[in-house]
Amino acid sequence: MSDADFLSILRQHWGYDSFRPLQLDIIRAVASGRDTLGLMPTGGGKSITFQVPGIAFGSGVTVVVTPLISLMKDQVDNLRRRRIKAVFFHSGMTGSEQRQAWETLVNARARLLYISPERLGNERFMAELRNIDVRLIVVDEAHCISQWGYDFRPAYLEIRKLRRLKPGANVLALTATATPAVAVDIARQLEMRDAAVFRKSFVRDNISYIVRPADTRIHEVFHILSRTSGSAIVYVRSRRRCREISDFLNSSGISSTFYHAGLDYTLKEERQNDWQRGDVRVMVATNAFGMGIDKPDVRTVVHFDLPPSLEEYYQEAGRAGRDELPSYAVLITSPRDPATLRRRVTESFPDRRIIKKIYELVCVFLHIDVGEGYDVLREFDISKFCATYKIEERQCRSSLRLLSQSGYLNYIEEPDSRSRVRIDCTREELYHTDRLSANAETTLSGLLRTYPGLFTDFCYILEPELSKATQLGEREVYEALLELNRAGIATYIPKSSVALMHFPTAREETTSLIIPTTVYEERKKAMSARVERMIDFAFSDKGCRVERMLEYFGEEHAGDCGKCDICRAHGRKKTKVSGADAVTKVTAYLESKPGGATALMVEHDCGLQAASVAEALSFLCNEGYAICDNNFYKLEQS
Repeated sequence: MSDADFLSILRQHWGYDSFRPLQLDIIRAVASGRDTLGLMPTGGGKSITFQVPGIAFGSGVTVVVTPLISLMKDQVDNLRRRRIKAVFFHSGMTGSEQRQAWETLVNARARLLYISPERLGNERFMAELRNIDVRLIVVDEAHCISQWGYDFRPAYLEIRKLRRLKPGANVLALTATATPAVAVDIARQLEMRDAAVFRKSFVRDNISYIVRPADTRIHEVFHILSRTSGSAIVYVRSRRRCREISDFLNSSGISSTFYHAGLDYTLKEERQNDWQRGDVRVMVATNAFGMGIDKPDVRTVVHFDLPPSLEEYYQEAGRAGRDELPSYAVLITSPRDPATLRRRVTESFPDRRIIKKIYELVCVFLHIDVGEGYDVLREFDISKFCATYKIEERQCRSSLRLLSQSGYLNYIEEPDSRSRVRIDCTREELYHTDRLSANAETTLSGLLRTYPGLFTDFCYILEPELSKATQLGEREVYEALLELNRAGIATYIPKSSVALMHFPTAREETTSLIIPTTVYEERKKAMSARVERMIDFAFSDKGCRVERMLEYFGEEHAGDCGKCDICRAHGRKKTKVSGADAVTKVTAYLESKPGGATALMVEHDCGLQAASVAEALSFLCNEGYAICDNNFYKLEQS
């Protein structure tokens, strides 16, 4: 296969005329059969590096291991829209859905198979996979396999079984954030042989990293957004704060919406689309927002709370400026932050006795007896569970995470179980269907018009979308779908927002539970070290912030960035600018920008203090030399 073949596939299915940096290098290595490690920052286009060769192989399957169910679904949906056959398996699927997926994989010869890492621990799944021709094994979010990674998941260790089951398949490991120690551990854990390593620089020259101490964070968010323009994301660590900050911004004249994992899928989709179209300027979100979203023109990313690691901060801040234009990553801090982060380390590792007790209570709550429960999947309402047994929810979540890392259960919190429909009869049989209500007939017709592929596989549907297509109310659509289900014409699985609990092993006696040192003490030590590096980044002024962040990721950088708040403050100390000089500088700068500029752009590019910029812009506007339109300044035409 030549570069021309790969480019032809890219043009045919994605419409791009060229690859992004490193993509073609990785594709060549993968196609040649080499084990490959790709270190590509957020927005680098990792999925293309395995989807293109997966198509180019012509036969055989590319298995993609990924931890996020929602991202797995979105990628498969996107591939199907591009007429590329793909299926997925995860722990939240019903038996019927799994059988249908196997039929599609075998009979329709799907090119890509997405799986959650927990599937690899299922003996039945592995036995069926033995008969599949696997050409390539892809490990997305590969840092999850390293105990030194910030999001270690023991289920990823099962990937070694897949390597041994399919020794002829080479491995592609991809991650956006890996320290040198994590990169080495990834290669070791995946038993890579003579791996080709491709590392894209972590430098983002167009992003200015700024730390802003603030007594009142919410007012600082308003201050930042009122002095910048363009699309923005505000990251917070609390679902409750999402709504509070969004409401505050809207009441202050800045259009915003909010997003977190607890929202209904339809609402999440609607809000994400509103923000991506630019109908609302600001998305206030938890870290549940951002994976797989490639909006190029995000001008500002604000962190309302201090993230627990530089990996997470870099990944979230990196969603700014993917179009390579000047952008800002602003981290708001308060003197209380270091103590808060250090307390989170303690809270994340409850006493082992508490962890074991919560395991016992979960089994009682879900009616799982000792020796039973292997591969059982049950709905699990964590709020009801905590209220029933008077357990603090944060402590419960931490315990469930450690139990998952120890291999006893998997708490699947992603409430992205969208409604699904599959037609269960042939087209000819549909013509002879009778005794359906008018609403059911209309809904069936709307389904066939709106969603292709219903006869071969389950399709995700949105009841509000179907309501618009049929001019029926959402309740009428829901009842019509149930009628089609009862008539045996279609299988309808309504959406659910309830989390799931999966038991990869039978229930153990509580006294037999083992929380390994690698999961508890070593992970606690590693988390504490990451927290201290994050605190140092945010609160120390001992040098350029970008220089220190790159050093953490094992990358050398030629000198200070000149753009972070520390570099800019250092530059200002060298040249103090008077009021008249500031006006002259700002006027000259605006003359060079006929389209105008924000105050933050002027401050950044002219190396002026914020107060000097504000005074200069105020003077120019008051005297009629400049105008301000929605926080965008430009000179009046003379």
